[in-house]
Amino acid sequence: MTEPALRICGAALGFGERRLWSGLDLDVAPGELVAVLGPNGSGKTSLLRAILGLQRLDAGTVEVAGMPARRGRARVGYVPQQRALPADVALRARDLVGFGVSGTRFGLPLPSRRERMAVDRLLARVGATRYADQRVGRLSGGEQQRLRVAQALAGDPRLLLLDEPLLSLDLQHQRGLADLLAAERSRGDVGILVVTHDVNPLLGIVDRVLYLAGGRFRVGAPDEVLRSDVLSDLYGTPVDVIRSHGRLVVVGAPDAGHVHHDHPAEGVS
Repeated sequence: MTEPALRICGAALGFGERRLWSGLDLDVAPGELVAVLGPNGSGKTSLLRAILGLQRLDAGTVEVAGMPARRGRARVGYVPQQRALPADVALRARDLVGFGVSGTRFGLPLPSRRERMAVDRLLARVGATRYADQRVGRLSGGEQQRLRVAQALAGDPRLLLLDEPLLSLDLQHQRGLADLLAAERSRGDVGILVVTHDVNPLLGIVDRVLYLAGGRFRVGAPDEVLRSDVLSDLYGTPVDVIRSHGRLVVVGAPDAGHVHHDHPAEGVS
């Protein structure tokens, strides 16, 4: 059998008297995309930190490609929440991707021919070749996000983590990034874990959902988890999941901010 890109066994985490989750088991296979959903404070960001080796669990284990999770492990590519780069930043797109290839060797001698070729391959892989020599601060949010994905892929990771990658992107760039993740998924050599407040742009490529809420969780295909009865059980209150024009609308979940809401409560945690 193919070794999982990510294996979480019996994981538990809490702060003080508050339990985020316990008994969490999750395998993410190469070529699989799993979306992590849930309300504010449900532990989505803490889960990413545990996978990155930045957060110690109360119980259980996390392995990436068969090795214990540890800070700085090259087998993990990470795309943090997007922050727009200032327009006056002098870096070109290829320079930003180059940091992922050579490490943050800013100010050192020019990159080698092998490094330049690696940067060119990564730019092509994420569809960013045409603006490779433009200043990153003048690129759109979607274009900048493609560069961050390229940077995360530079170390040839077995696992790709993305924290709210669609945040602040318009529909066109959301679709573009979804297409990019679909292409990475189809390569079959990288497992992908995406924390998102809106799963709708990714529904066509999501294999499974990990839903965290109220100290509990559910794992399964989107049609198995994103249902009124399942979410009502997780939240302990009536929740309706409505399908409309190919989108999911969740009504009644307290501070969910994860699919599409009938009120403005959205959040990242």
